[in-house]
Parts: sequence; structure tokens; C-alpha cells
Amino acid sequence: MSPQEYDRTLPRKRVAAGVLFFDPEGRVLLVDPVYKPLWEIPGGAVERDESPRAGAVREVREELGLEWDPGRLLGVDWRGPRPGRSESLVYVFDGGVLGEDWLAGARLQAEELGAVEFVAVDQIRERLVERLALRVEACVRAREQRLTVYLEYGLPV
Repeated sequence: MSPQEYDRTLPRKRVAAGVLFFDPEGRVLLVDPVYKPLWEIPGGAVERDESPRAGAVREVREELGLEWDPGRLLGVDWRGPRPGRSESLVYVFDGGVLGEDWLAGARLQAEELGAVEFVAVDQIRERLVERLALRVEACVRAREQRLTVYLEYGLPV
């Protein structure tokens, strides 16, 4: 079997990239996508032949109109398949601190986001589904400890 034939037999995984932006008080930026009912962090699906880092840059530009240079990788979260969805890998990057005036001047893309808000880390479970809240909390801790974490279902392994 040639390397190309072998490659075609391998499973394909969904890949996404998200970004944790903070304000000067240490709150996390959450976004309210118009195309789904749940709040999230900025980011989204990585396109074919696009690196997770490049996907994060593109998604932030599309959603927030923000040109930025990604910080380090905070974590990778694997989630197994579930009914109607394949397994996935989500890369979370450090977006750094956005100045206090950023929110007032934010250019939200109307076709992407309905709202953005900085939320205290101890309050993100009020806005995010559990699997995403676990991921964000783990990546916030990784940022504080200057680590990169590997997660499965949002939990360190």
C-alpha cells in the first residue's frame, strides 16, 4: 500500500481553534454567535489545509474585525464522537489583554455575532455549556501557570 493509499484510509477529525482574550481585570471575552443559541469564545472551524493558528487568526478577523498576533497555545481538547457529530480537536490560543477601550470600539460582524462581553472566570458557567466551561477554565489555569494542557472532554488527562 502506498503512503497516499494509506493516508486515504485514516480517519478524519473536525478541527477548531478558539482564543481566550482578557480585559485588564482578568475577565474572559465571550461572544454570542447569531447562528447558534449558545455563547462561546471567539473562534471556529479550521478550514481544509489551514493550520489551527491560521484558523484562529481568520476567525478573530471575521468575528471581531481584529488583526492580532496569536499568543502561545494554551490547550488542546479532544472530544469523542456523539450522535450526529464526529470526533474533534479544539486548539485554544492566548489572545492576550485587550485594552479597556477595545469593547467600546469593537466592530462586530453582524452575520457572525450578536454581542460580546467580558465575563469573570468564576461566572463563565452561567454563559457556557459545561464542556466549553471546563475547557476555558483549564486553559485559564494553563495561562496562569504558563503551561499548555492536553484535555479530553474539557478535563486534563
